[in-house]
Amino acid sequence: MADRVTVIGWDGSPLTAAARSALSAATLVAGAAHHLALPEIPRAAERIRLGSVDLAARRIAGHRGTAVVLADGDPGFFGVVRALRAPQHGLEVEVVPAVSSVAAAFARAGMPWDDAETVVAHSRTLRRAVNVCRAHPKVAVLTSPGAGPTELSLLLEGVHRTFVICEELGTEREQVTVLTSDKVADHAWRDPNVVIVIGGTATAQGGGWLMGRDPGGVRGWGLPSQAYGGDLGAGESADLRAAQLARLGPRTGDLVWDIGCGSGALAVEAARFGAAVIAVDEDPAATARTEAAARHFGVQVQTVAGRAPHALERLPEPDVVRVGGGGVPVVTACADRRPERIVAHATTRDEAEAIGAALTEGGYAVECALLQTVELDTGAWTERDRSVIFLLSGVRPAPAP
Repeated sequence: MADRVTVIGWDGSPLTAAARSALSAATLVAGAAHHLALPEIPRAAERIRLGSVDLAARRIAGHRGTAVVLADGDPGFFGVVRALRAPQHGLEVEVVPAVSSVAAAFARAGMPWDDAETVVAHSRTLRRAVNVCRAHPKVAVLTSPGAGPTELSLLLEGVHRTFVICEELGTEREQVTVLTSDKVADHAWRDPNVVIVIGGTATAQGGGWLMGRDPGGVRGWGLPSQAYGGDLGAGESADLRAAQLARLGPRTGDLVWDIGCGSGALAVEAARFGAAVIAVDEDPAATARTEAAARHFGVQVQTVAGRAPHALERLPEPDVVRVGGGGVPVVTACADRRPERIVAHATTRDEAEAIGAALTEGGYAVECALLQTVELDTGAWTERDRSVIFLLSGVRPAPAP
């Protein structure tokens, strides 16, 4: 095993005394091509082009001598430190940090970033990164080849955002470009880069005490109808909504479809969990109420006015779906898109059986519960209202290993 492993962050500025000292003693240096060209690297040191971090870690673990790993920005922020410290390699490292590329990007843009979300986009996480950009008003995206500004903008179709694209920060070729998202695909971009995606109608999130999105002043979910302006339909009751949200489990990186959004209560509460939400309703008044509720609660919700299932054809793929109206045809159309979970409700047993059969035919494991709620007047302790409804949920089985 290497006698000593030092990870040096480099942001384009001159190396610190600590970094130069570590490099001068190195017998092995790993890094990208532009790192390995630095004049401070000893001529006699073994050089490893850093492609696969795991492969480099194995080489370092078997090296007898002093190893240095060079990385752009802060190597402890979405960088190589985590991989090098993985248990299978057994490496103990010392870190010489630098300014992270995300901090540098926001500095170039002249913007604070304590209220920003930060995500990594590559082939496996691109869709989830895009969903975070849908759901939050300020997101920094660390890109990779095939998951860069163009791909982000194309997958954000229908959602207006401003892109601040920062290429090769800290080098002589550094360039910062500001474009609206609809213009990004018209240009070629150098990989990798940092993209700041900003926009939307949410209220300011920075609370001055928490990195990322502030949880806001409203506590709880399954909020009463008064929180959304008054009387809601039977399919939007607080108890049914809470049960649906519990089964859907919306979270950051997800895209939720809320079909038959009504007042927007479920759409807003799913967005408060950090998920991206597309709310669909054939009634323009319903989409207007949903947009107003989203503004009131300071969350991002995209609305689509149209009748399902036809209105669903051009929407991006969902992770979870709530069907608030449309019955079997809409449930079947949603099952064809293969989201992980679908919830629906029915007012009669026959309707519940038909929806359950549609979910089963779509390949989902189905559960059905009969929910009965009785609202009491706590002044006289008498019954004020009673509701009985069938709640159906379908979960797509995990693929076999």
